[in-house]
Amino acid sequence: MTAIPLVLVHGHPFDHTMWRPQIEAFSASRRVLAPDLRGYGSAAGLSEVERFERFARDIEALLDELDVSACVLAGLSMGGQIAMDCYRLFPERIRGLVLADTFPAAETPEGVRVRHAMADRLEREGMRGYADEVLAKMVAPYASPEVKAHVHGMMTATRPASAAAALRARAARADHRELLTRVSVPALVLVGADDSYTPVSDAEAMHALLPDSELHVFEGAAHLPNLERAGEFNSVLGEFLAKVDARS
Repeated sequence: MTAIPLVLVHGHPFDHTMWRPQIEAFSASRRVLAPDLRGYGSAAGLSEVERFERFARDIEALLDELDVSACVLAGLSMGGQIAMDCYRLFPERIRGLVLADTFPAAETPEGVRVRHAMADRLEREGMRGYADEVLAKMVAPYASPEVKAHVHGMMTATRPASAAAALRARAARADHRELLTRVSVPALVLVGADDSYTPVSDAEAMHALLPDSELHVFEGAAHLPNLERAGEFNSVLGEFLAKVDARS
């Protein structure tokens, strides 16, 4: 049985090290790709994203470059929205879809206003004040000090111009709710029980839209269960990967 490559798409404003526990858990048994998105981490030197679709096209180009014809695609938060966009653009390459702590709807007018206002603020003030404010929502207050430090460090290391560009592009992204009803591969929907950004109700709604999906709620986690509850997250993801491998 062939182990399908796993592609991990990080959220905002993080970088590929967000997936460190998953890279460590699965790299021994399959090919794992965890790129830094345009403007983040090691890709900070690339031109800023202008349209949300650019993120998905970059992932497609990476798959071409590395000769990856098929993969399981996993994304968290903004990364989940990018994964949905990837499925819209090149579904034939995706064998399984993992959507963690994310939502498929387009932004409301208020959501657009908030994202643009935050983009302006980050360009004006930098990342630290924002990171200090949102840390307790990104990870639960009872998360380990190591996880808190890692998350805060990723946020403050992100270039304000890149974070602002991503916020503006994300404000104009498409609505993918109808797309989810047409997903023809197995899907796994994951969410932290205490996630206030993308609550359990959002995950339940995605689970209902997807024709072939499983839902798992992580108790004792907020927006980043892959870090907050890494062992449980890896166990659930590992079972899903084995199922996709068996189908393929």
